[in-house]
Amino acid sequence: MTYTQMFLMIATTLFLLHCSPVEDSSSPQRWYKGNLHTHSYWSDGDEFPEQIMKWYKERAYHFVALSDHNRLAEGERWMVIPDGDMYQTAFQEYLQTFGEEWVEYKETAAQVEVRLKTLEEYRPLFEEKDSFLILQAEEITDQFEKRPIHLNATNVQELIDPQGGKSVVETIQNNIDAVHRQREKTGIPMIIHVNHPNFHYAISLEDMIQLRGERFFEVFNGHPQVHNLGDSVHMDTEEMWDLINIAYLKQGKPLMYGMATDDSHHYHEFDSKWSNSGRGWIMVNADSLQETALIDAMEKGKFYASTGVQLTELSVQNNKIHLKIDAEADVQYEIFFIGCEKGDKESKVLEQVSATEASFTIGEKLLFVRAKIVSSALHPNPIETAIYEMAWTQPATFQHL
Repeated sequence: MTYTQMFLMIATTLFLLHCSPVEDSSSPQRWYKGNLHTHSYWSDGDEFPEQIMKWYKERAYHFVALSDHNRLAEGERWMVIPDGDMYQTAFQEYLQTFGEEWVEYKETAAQVEVRLKTLEEYRPLFEEKDSFLILQAEEITDQFEKRPIHLNATNVQELIDPQGGKSVVETIQNNIDAVHRQREKTGIPMIIHVNHPNFHYAISLEDMIQLRGERFFEVFNGHPQVHNLGDSVHMDTEEMWDLINIAYLKQGKPLMYGMATDDSHHYHEFDSKWSNSGRGWIMVNADSLQETALIDAMEKGKFYASTGVQLTELSVQNNKIHLKIDAEADVQYEIFFIGCEKGDKESKVLEQVSATEASFTIGEKLLFVRAKIVSSALHPNPIETAIYEMAWTQPATFQHL
């Protein structure tokens, strides 16, 4: 039985959690789980796109963006299966799963060469209304001198070449502007986010503060080499996030929102030294599983980032943040409400609660407030020393009612 036939016979069961919307809305809202940073054989990943989508769909993700480096999954591309039993075995599994009529390959005594399926070819195998969506994306992979500058463009319609620049800031800004130009030209919603700023410590706080038109960055990235937690001389990405927002609000800019992503490259070996799937994701509170609805919700801050903690309720209404955790048995949770008072130069913990449900009122003297939840449950495949499952809500500001 081919995988296509299997899809016609077996319905995928997905558990969609209902919750209060972050903003008042007359439309029904649902939580949608997704990963916006994923790699395949189209660039430097080590698996076929179909196998990757199969992995995420079977684990109840609702949307995935394949974001290969400076490449979209379009046109004709052949690749040689790497040497080694692991990759040869993986090819045989791919062939067995999808069938001879799907897999196009050439086999000689020395090697196996396979034509990679395009997004438009494999998309119909997986997408289901209200259940699973594939977003076209690209990791725009640039650099200034030897500093890697990577940004993900989600729902991009045409390939965007790295724009370059005469500084780190100019390089980032040129790529942000290129995505905005395409969005304006096409009229199709798309977003760009800054990837792993601490990768090679290429992007500093000062660089981030100078950006225009950037609303998202990765507070957590699942690659083992990106230094989410910083080091003795570099701040972690969570501290950077708050300091960015202190500066942005002072400058009159919109808030920066934080994402968690996999940045998955490796699909055959699972360990702390590999860039694996399942480490980080976002939960978006939208009225439908469509590109426009997801992006609209994200731009309104109606999502949270997670490495394992899941919420059943999350709302910001009447200057009150309220959340409820989908608690696991025998697991303890610490909820931290973190924010900054007007005039202060850094954030602090405003309140800490040992509970599965909590609320916090945003006072007029506060610049912003967000919540962080830390679980006592160990992450099944952690990186760095981030061994516990966590979640981060988006920052919210006081609103005059």
